[in-house]
Amino acid sequence: MSLQNISYSKLINSVEEKILAGEKILRSETDLLLATPDEFMLRLLAAADRIRIKFKGPHFDSCSLINARSGRCGEDCSFCAQSAHHDGDCETYGLRSTDDILAAARSAKESGAARFCTVTSGGALSDNEFDTLLQCLEQVRSEVDIPLDASLGFLDDRRALRLGAAGVTRYNHNLETSRDYYPSICTTHQFDQRVATVETVISNGFSACSGGIIGMGETPGQRLDLAFSLADLGVDCVPINILNPRPGTPLQNAEPLEPLEIMKTVALFRLVLPQATIKIAGGRERNLGDFQAMALRSGANGMIIGGYLTTGGREVEDDLRMVRQAGFVIG
Repeated sequence: MSLQNISYSKLINSVEEKILAGEKILRSETDLLLATPDEFMLRLLAAADRIRIKFKGPHFDSCSLINARSGRCGEDCSFCAQSAHHDGDCETYGLRSTDDILAAARSAKESGAARFCTVTSGGALSDNEFDTLLQCLEQVRSEVDIPLDASLGFLDDRRALRLGAAGVTRYNHNLETSRDYYPSICTTHQFDQRVATVETVISNGFSACSGGIIGMGETPGQRLDLAFSLADLGVDCVPINILNPRPGTPLQNAEPLEPLEIMKTVALFRLVLPQATIKIAGGRERNLGDFQAMALRSGANGMIIGGYLTTGGREVEDDLRMVRQAGFVIG
């Protein structure tokens, strides 16, 4: 079907009904929807929201995180201020104390976050650091009634089993971008290493949280490649970050995406991953501005709240008020 002969209204209706009936969208259909004209964009966003309502209902997944080890990362990811390869401006410190992590978990619970995620910089923790953090997470589980996530770099089966025993139920490891664009973003490890960790996460019974960053110079088609890779893996939680360029990194001068382009991406991810939790994550404040609530009604059903790894966020009360006003139930 040529672009000139498309009836976008019919195409969107057809795809929407197909997904609601439990069928999968075809890559050829998403390619056509990438060219949706502005006059049909609200129809596309509404279709994604209807699919979200069908498969996820009003449930909203909010997560608060702590940067439990910052900086000095040996990987050269172009977007990251924590990389030792760049001159990014970020705090640098070793593993945070148990008291610090406990306090952050209690704060997350009190603020209304549904989950708490402990994140560390680098490819993986040392054995001593991993043992220390496991003891900390066991204490968090016993003292704070909040589901635990972790994002500790590359993961093998042995560590996965120990994390599960400590009470972690979701593990984050983003693919970041498409397979073919990945070498433009990182050269110190390969895309397949990230895929292998996600496969380890899933095979060990965790909820797999894996997404990426848009606005790093990739094409819209490469964003779809990422979405289909996540769907093929069976990922059930997908954070969509929007690049917030950090001074001193190779992407510091990247041009920002327009809000409508971001919302289209969220909608298309929902069409490709109808049953996943889709979170609007880092960079949403800077890139979406006043359109954040509208982005939530474009197929998303989750957010990271309370700030990110090297940048702050909005007041949690403001975010949760926006979420409720958009018709979601936080939990």
